[in-house]
Amino acid sequence: MKKAIVLLVVLFSLNVSAQQDSEQDSLNLRKIYDLALLQGKSYDWLDHLSNKIGGRLSGSVNAQRAVDYTKAELENLGLDRVWLQPVMVPKWTRGNPEYAYIQTQGGPTNTVNILALGGSVATPDAGLRAKVLEVQGIEQLEHYGRKEIEGKIIFYNRPMRADLIHTFEAYGGCVDQRYSGAAEAAKYGAAGVIVRSLTHKIDDHPHTGSMSYGELPVNKRIPAAAISTKDAEYLSSMLKLNPDLDFYYKMNPRNFEDVESFNVIGEIKGSERPDEIIVVGGHLDSWDVGDGAHDDGAGVVQSMEVVRLFKEAGIRPKRTIRVVLFMNEENGLRGGNKYAEVAKKNKENHIFALESDAGGFTPRGFSIDARESQFQKIKSWEPLFKPYLVHYFEKGGSGADISPLKNGSTVLAGLRPDSQRYFDYHHAATDTFDAVNKRELELGAATMASFIYLVDKYGFDDIKNEADILK
Repeated sequence: MKKAIVLLVVLFSLNVSAQQDSEQDSLNLRKIYDLALLQGKSYDWLDHLSNKIGGRLSGSVNAQRAVDYTKAELENLGLDRVWLQPVMVPKWTRGNPEYAYIQTQGGPTNTVNILALGGSVATPDAGLRAKVLEVQGIEQLEHYGRKEIEGKIIFYNRPMRADLIHTFEAYGGCVDQRYSGAAEAAKYGAAGVIVRSLTHKIDDHPHTGSMSYGELPVNKRIPAAAISTKDAEYLSSMLKLNPDLDFYYKMNPRNFEDVESFNVIGEIKGSERPDEIIVVGGHLDSWDVGDGAHDDGAGVVQSMEVVRLFKEAGIRPKRTIRVVLFMNEENGLRGGNKYAEVAKKNKENHIFALESDAGGFTPRGFSIDARESQFQKIKSWEPLFKPYLVHYFEKGGSGADISPLKNGSTVLAGLRPDSQRYFDYHHAATDTFDAVNKRELELGAATMASFIYLVDKYGFDDIKNEADILK
C-alpha cells in the first residue's frame, strides 16, 4: 500500500512538473513571437541585403559585401563569438545580357526571354542558330538517337506538375532537365539546350539555376539556357505548325578558377552544455538575377534573428546556439560541405540543425530528418505551435546546407513555409525585396527561434536508439 501511495505521489509530481513546464514554454514562445513581431530586425536586414547589396552570386563582389555586412551585424548583437570560415567556391559570370529569337523560314523574327544556366559555356561569338527538337525529358533522347538530335537545339519542355500540392515535389520531378539536360544532349551531338523554366506561373521571366556537364570534356560542352514559360508555350505551339523553324541565341558567360569566400558564423555559448551544438542557418549566396530576397536572403535574416531573439528575450541557452550563413549553396554546396568537414575534424557534437531555405512566406511547420523516437519527441511539442497556426510536423528532408551533417544521430530539420508561390520567384529576376511580406518573414523567424528554444531546453538525451528499445 505504501509503495502504491509513493508511486501515485511521484506520478502526480511529474504531471504537475510537466504542466508547469508546458505553461512556461507557452509564455516563452509568446514572448519570442511578440519580440519578433513588435521589435523585429529581420526585415531591415533583408532590406539592406536586397537593396543595398543585391544578387550575391558565389565568388562575386556582392557576395563578399554580404559576408562583411552580416559579420558586422552579428558582432553588433554581442554574441560570444563571431568568425569567418574560409571556403573555396566556383566563380561564374553571366556577361552581357542574353538574346534569343524564333524565326520561321523567310518570316519575321520573334524575340524570346532566356537566361543562361549557371555554369553554362557561352555560345559561339556570333551566337548559335539551329533547328529545334522538343522533348518532354531526358529519357526521350534515346528514342530519337543521334540521327535526329545531332546539330539541333534540344528544347526540354516538361512542365512542373500542377496537380501536386507539394510544389517542391513538382520541382523535383523536372529539375533533372535543367541540371543534366545539356550533358545528356551533348552525348548525342546536340548543338545546344534550352529548358522550360521551373515555375507553375506562365510569364515572361526565365528562371536560371545550376547545371552540370558531369565528366564531359570542355570541348564537348554545349550552351544551356532557361526560357520563360510563356515563351516555352509559344515555341512549342510554333513547332507544331512548323517543325523546321530556327532558334537563335547568344550568351556570354564565363567560368573562372575557384576563388576564396567564407561561411559567416556566430554563436551564443551554452551555459550548461557548451559542447552540444545547435545550428540554425540559411545560405548567403544567391543568383545574380533579382536580389535573392526569398532565396535565400529570408533564411539568412531569419537565422540571424533567432540569436537576436534569444538575447533580447534574456534566454541563456544551456547548449551552444550557432548561426551559420553558408556560402555557395546555389552552384556547389561548398559552404555546407566545408562546415561539416571542419566540424568532423574538430570532433564537434552537433545535436540539431535547422535550415530556412524555402522562402519568406507564412510558416506552416517543419520537415524533420530524425529517428522515429526523436521525431515523436518533437511531435509532442506541436500543441505549443498551434496558437500560431503552425501545424506541419512531418518526417522528411531538411536543407541542402545542413545535409552534410547527417550522421544517424544529429536531428536535421527544415522550416516549411507555405510553398504555393515560392517557385513564382525562385531563381528569377522577380525574386526581389518587394516580394517578401514583413509579417510573414517575422513569423518565420519567431517559429524558428521557438523550435530552437525547445530543442535547447529538452534535448534528446532521454531518447534511445530504436534498436535499444526493441531489446
